[in-house]
Amino acid sequence: MQVKTLSVKTATVLAMAMALGPFALDTYLPAFPVIAQSLDVSVHQVSLSISLYIFVLALGQLFGGPLSDRFGRSKVMLSGIALFAIASIFLSFANSLSEFLLLRVLQALGGGAATVTVPALVRDRLSGTEAAKFFGLIGLFMALAPAVAPNIGSLILVMAEWHYIFVFLGAYALVAMLLLSQTVFKQKAPTVVKEKIDIIKRYKQVIANRPALRFIVIGSLTSSILMLFIAHASYIYQGHFEVTPGTFSLLFSANVVLMLVANLSNRFLLNHYSAFQILRGSLTLQAGAILLLITISLFQPVLILFVLAMVFTIGALGATSPNIQACYMDYFEKNGGTAAALMGATQFSVAGLISAASTLLPEGILSIVLAQGACSLICVLLIWRMQADSVQTQTSDITLHY
Repeated sequence: MQVKTLSVKTATVLAMAMALGPFALDTYLPAFPVIAQSLDVSVHQVSLSISLYIFVLALGQLFGGPLSDRFGRSKVMLSGIALFAIASIFLSFANSLSEFLLLRVLQALGGGAATVTVPALVRDRLSGTEAAKFFGLIGLFMALAPAVAPNIGSLILVMAEWHYIFVFLGAYALVAMLLLSQTVFKQKAPTVVKEKIDIIKRYKQVIANRPALRFIVIGSLTSSILMLFIAHASYIYQGHFEVTPGTFSLLFSANVVLMLVANLSNRFLLNHYSAFQILRGSLTLQAGAILLLITISLFQPVLILFVLAMVFTIGALGATSPNIQACYMDYFEKNGGTAAALMGATQFSVAGLISAASTLLPEGILSIVLAQGACSLICVLLIWRMQADSVQTQTSDITLHY
């Protein structure tokens, strides 16, 4: 398959679809206190909508992936975005916590079914280094979402009520649907074998590929590092360091700068190294950044030093994420949607559980960064174990040859 079938325009539109998740999670973060006051609940109760969204997003992916293998990518993706848009519009009219949470469930179901189709679409056309480069290109555009989302939310709060944040999300989803219809699905897609097998059998076929599952573990834990930050960002910056909502948005967005640098560097490095080699290096560098973050947090943390260490920690995801995705999806020429669903659902489920469990830890930023450190340590140990296994296998093959 020729790489030219996936243009920069295609990457941009697919990134818009993938960005439904970051926008749904980050745009309304600055509005938590206002939403809580409007619904007559606590900020903690409003924060439940984050964990709920993550869990249901995973559920939407679990069903959306196999359905896209069976019925086609376009039907599942466009239907999911439509559900996301409808739920977003209705969220703007929510006047109780129960309504708010129920509509977030519907929003997450649609978002999950839509976003899980993107890796499968890429795998239908590309593999190996070219897939890693394209995932990186999508990631380059997607990295802008966490940067601008809180700022959009803050701007809407200045100009109007919090309800209009969800009007914006609905409008964004409708624009994404239109662009997908006019670009990605207007082109003739590669033929995907639509085997009439049930969902459970598809998942059994994917799970049987043991080597690929190791990348799911790494992907889930790196996602947890990010989710721990997102879940506690408001507490860290607005609570502990007592910054204003505007400053919070700027500090939150600062993480994207290094993500963009890491992403661009990754695209260059892929011309010289494999996706696995770059992944190994970026995970090791991220572990070093978290170690620095822990050291800073052990003492009376200074805001600027803490922000810099956190920026390097989160920024490393610009290089890790596309290579994890490429290494994993390369195992699945068939059942790409189901494979993507398993990875996506596991990532969000594990990240959601870890972020939810982190609320039981002693209050303080040290507990949060230690949790990030535990996730990073497992990733580093696993990736270097995989490297050692690979070397041992190559050595055994050479011995047998002679």
